[in-house]
Amino acid sequence: MRIVSVNVNGVRAALKKGMQEWLDGVDADVICLQEVRAPDEIVQGAFDGWHVAHVACEIKGRAGVAIMSRTPLADVSADAAALGDVANQPEHTGRWIEATVDTPAGPLRVVSVYVHSGTVGTPKMDQKYEHLDLMTVRMGELMRDHELAVVMGDINIAHTQQDIKNWKGNLKSAGFLPEERAYQDLWLKAGWVDVHRALVGEQDGPYTWWSMRGQAFDNDSGWRIDYQYATPRLAGAAAMVRVDRQASWDARWTDHAPLVVDYTLT
Repeated sequence: MRIVSVNVNGVRAALKKGMQEWLDGVDADVICLQEVRAPDEIVQGAFDGWHVAHVACEIKGRAGVAIMSRTPLADVSADAAALGDVANQPEHTGRWIEATVDTPAGPLRVVSVYVHSGTVGTPKMDQKYEHLDLMTVRMGELMRDHELAVVMGDINIAHTQQDIKNWKGNLKSAGFLPEERAYQDLWLKAGWVDVHRALVGEQDGPYTWWSMRGQAFDNDSGWRIDYQYATPRLAGAAAMVRVDRQASWDARWTDHAPLVVDYTLT
């Protein structure tokens, strides 16, 4: 079963720039999208042959997450319905959606999440921590209730020095603060597995995001901020991981690259 996560940086722009060609060739069973930034009627009509669950942000032009599956999606829940009343705030909407898909090994709970980027010393950082708190509670519930579950998306945090090329220059930057990275430590301690890191081992990268400015992409000066966190049983079935990094800067249809994982589910 091939499961993919990608921040599309605006789905309408991504489709115009080449996302459809990638989609036609990726041969995925489930794809989670983040930063969709489009109304539901656009998203629902954009992908022939897919079952789509999507939740838009209440703030126009921001956030938005979706789950696409080749088979029907069940028990869809999003934002406040999944995370609690605090997630009713507009800044927290369009950032969490979950659903269940059937697999040969049993029902799989799938989550697409888009965590705030945050800006140090501003309310945006407070909003990021609020959402991480909500997310951590929900992940505890998912771990308790589902043997097969995966929480994936743009977490907007590089966990270790191996996950960011210029870590020395970003020690005080949002996305690499000790307080942010501590959440990922909590998830791992609770039993979640960072599937990407587990499969590639201890090495620098592979990164999943590069700034559109300067030579970051050409120099591979990136950040690994897109993840698939799996329950132990699901992680044990992970057989392959790759980052679908575009061949060149001008071939990019998003500033992220899709994170592709194959799971052997029988």
